[in-house]
Amino acid sequence: MPGPDLLTDELTLTGRITTASNATFLGSIGDSAVVYKPLAGEKPLWDFPDGCLAHREVAAYLVSEALGWNIVPRTWLRDGPLGVGMVQLWQETDPEQAAVDLVSVEDVPESGWKLALEGEDQAGRIVALIHEDTPALRRMAVFDVVVNNADRKGDHVLPMADGHRYGVDHGVTLHAEHKLRTVLWGWIGEPLSAEELEGVDRVLAALDGELGAKLAELLTAEEIEALAARCARLRSTAVFPGPRGGMPAVPWPLF
Repeated sequence: MPGPDLLTDELTLTGRITTASNATFLGSIGDSAVVYKPLAGEKPLWDFPDGCLAHREVAAYLVSEALGWNIVPRTWLRDGPLGVGMVQLWQETDPEQAAVDLVSVEDVPESGWKLALEGEDQAGRIVALIHEDTPALRRMAVFDVVVNNADRKGDHVLPMADGHRYGVDHGVTLHAEHKLRTVLWGWIGEPLSAEELEGVDRVLAALDGELGAKLAELLTAEEIEALAARCARLRSTAVFPGPRGGMPAVPWPLF
C-alpha cells in the first residue's frame, strides 16, 4: 500500500514544542510523524535579516543531500494548518545515548571522546564539554562549517539507535558573514579525511547545477557565493578550522 504524499496530504497537528524560540509543532501526515514550523510563527532576527528561517532549514537539507551523508532529516516547504512552513520528518532518538555531554573534568574519557572546551559551573567546579569521536559526528562538524551553522547545540544532535547522528534546527545557517557557533570543536587542526573532502567536492560541483538553482530560490546570491567560498577554503586547507573573529565560539545555552 503506498505511503502518504508528504507534499499534499493533510498535515494534522498533534502537539507543540514549547521550548522552541519560534512556533514549532508536532504533526502527522498519514502515518509519518513530522515537525512543522510555520513562517507565520517566526520571530525576526536582527542578525539574519534576509529571507526566513524556514528557507534556511530547507537549504541546509539540500546541502546535506549534496554532501551525501544523510545528516539532516528530509525537510521541505509546504502548506499546513497555520500556513506555509518548514516540515521535517520526526526522528525517534535513543534515550540511552548521548553524542554530546557535560562532565566533571576528572571524568573525561581517555578514548572515544573529544574535549570541546573547559569552564566553571555555578559552583566553581571545572567542567568539560565533550563530544564523541566518531565518523558520524565528524561529518556533522564538516557540514556545520560548510553551512556556517550559528547554533549547533548539544540537543541539536540526535543520537539514533543504530549509531547514526542526525542534525536538526538549522534556521540560522548559511549567512554570508562568519557565524559558526558549535559545540563540536574537538577536531581543530586535524586533517580532513579523503571521504570528508570528497563530500565538500560534491557540494562545490552541485552548486554549478541543480543545487545552485534550488538554493537561488531560498537564499541571496551573496549567501550562495559565501557557501562556495567556504567550501573552497575548507578544500584548500583540508583541516578542521578553529574559532575566529570576535563572536562567541559556542551557542548559548550549550544544550
